[in-house]
Amino acid sequence: MLRGTPRESGLRRVILTLGALVTAACLVACTPGGAGADLPPSTESPPTTPPPVPPTPTRDVEVRPGALPTPVASVAPVSLAIPSLAVDMPVTDVGVADTGQMELPVDPAIAGWYRYGADATSTSGRILIAAHVDAVDYPIGPLARLRDVPAGETVRITAADGTSREFVVESLTYYEKAALPTAELFERGGPSALVLVTCGGPFDSQTGHYRDNVVAVAVPR
Repeated sequence: MLRGTPRESGLRRVILTLGALVTAACLVACTPGGAGADLPPSTESPPTTPPPVPPTPTRDVEVRPGALPTPVASVAPVSLAIPSLAVDMPVTDVGVADTGQMELPVDPAIAGWYRYGADATSTSGRILIAAHVDAVDYPIGPLARLRDVPAGETVRITAADGTSREFVVESLTYYEKAALPTAELFERGGPSALVLVTCGGPFDSQTGHYRDNVVAVAVPR
């Protein structure tokens, strides 16, 4: 076997040494995750679990039908009678005048029923009927005698449907018009009652009106 020259032997040793270094470098590169290396500790915070979301509270909601109740037509009174005073007069329905007061028929012989209150068949609220005592070009009206009605007297109203109801007079009161308790007399709720109103007291020639209102309240018999 031929031996190489010293120069060739030295070159061979260098090549073998380089080959060993390359092989070692490849082995380090293949180590998974750099295992065995001393790395500084991680500064990242560990993932946190969000707190549980509380359940949404539930409420029971009442479900009501959307249909509106069927309106009930009013039953108007068509006549008023106070037998002991010989009062027997027709009644017509009235509303509110431009002045904000209750309308009244011009003729004192005709009474007006306030149609926005209780009607002839209502079992609650005030059925309010009123009339003038007198008027220009008209004779004195039947309700001018209301001031003489005694407590306990019978009052009768007849309705448009042919039915009639009797009431018993409970009180008779004079009110100055400025002090008339309208909220009470026009009450739509509460116990049923019939309220009769007309003018009374001294006549004021300057205003052309009576000073007072005469109010009779009667309750169902």
